[in-house]
Amino acid sequence: MKLAILSDTHGLLRPQVAEHLNTADAILHGGDINKQNIVDQLRGYAPLYIVRGNNDKEWAEAIPHHLTVTLDGVTFYMVHNKKEVPADLTGVDVVVFGHSHKYVQEEMDGILWLNPGSCGPRRFHQEITMMMAELTDGNIQVEKITIPHEVN
Repeated sequence: MKLAILSDTHGLLRPQVAEHLNTADAILHGGDINKQNIVDQLRGYAPLYIVRGNNDKEWAEAIPHHLTVTLDGVTFYMVHNKKEVPADLTGVDVVVFGHSHKYVQEEMDGILWLNPGSCGPRRFHQEITMMMAELTDGNIQVEKITIPHEVN
């Protein structure tokens, strides 16, 4: 199973991101979507698992604050802000979060922590990133995707 993992689109779905979504069996989005039409576009590519970010206001009330989902034997806990991850992560294999716009891929205490960074408008002089992941028999392999952008 192939996953696209993204966050902090902030109202922009770049064509280079959409190219990767075309190959995904499912999409995980770590919040700060900013517009319903982005949710609608993402749902057109693959099943979507999404959480609400701090910039997702009234329009996003139906989107959960956090979410636990198991795909192909891997259990994901999703929340926008890492500070809001609960202390008890029993049964969780991977934590997906966003908010900082900084790419993170690290293992701590047997749990893989993933922040795909931001693939929306470029902010804070950060690179534009997302992740593609392959799930096989309860294991996950993650690839960092850097989206080229104009320097401004």
